[in-house]
Amino acid sequence: MKINNFDSIIFDLGGVLWNISYQATATAFINLGFSDFNNWYSQANQKELFNKLETGKIAEHDFYQEVRDVSGLNLSNSEIENAWNAMLLDLPTERIELISEIAKKKPIYLLSNTNEIHLKKIEELLKNKETNWESFCAIFSKVYLSCRVGMRKPNEDIFFKVLNDNNLIASKTLFIEDSIQHIETAKKIGIQTLFLQPNPANQKTIHSELVI
Repeated sequence: MKINNFDSIIFDLGGVLWNISYQATATAFINLGFSDFNNWYSQANQKELFNKLETGKIAEHDFYQEVRDVSGLNLSNSEIENAWNAMLLDLPTERIELISEIAKKKPIYLLSNTNEIHLKKIEELLKNKETNWESFCAIFSKVYLSCRVGMRKPNEDIFFKVLNDNNLIASKTLFIEDSIQHIETAKKIGIQTLFLQPNPANQKTIHSELVI
């Protein structure tokens, strides 16, 4: 897909730029005794507890307590935190270089469903790296994090916020995402999309899909 066909690009974070593993977190919680964790949280769907966390409507310590309540397990805060953060893998240097090159040619934006627990861990993982979290965010014209704007994908309001804040034309904006429910909302309101659907034999990446 040629980036010259678009005036601006919106990138998702996890699964598009940052490597993540939903299964790693599911496995970590199952190992702690949370046997039905996949029914509570997955890439496709999640319970209201996680929606509240991702929109900043529940504090970190209250989140830990609710996990204990719903699981019936006597888990420590650190055990829950480590399991929750297990999905966060790494941010490949070549992706940073790619978006940096794109940012020289047109406005790019970051739109992520995330939470303060993950953000704290991401900052820690990038600490003392050539590109830390602050310098990574500086690549984008603007960054939208669900837990700080109080809205999350796949709801339409967060997409309209990005468009309206930056005077973007939906039909001339490309949204790159790895969750189909988010892609469907973007399409519904007229945004152009690129669905990075993992393929076991030949996994799609932004490098293989974008032409600068």
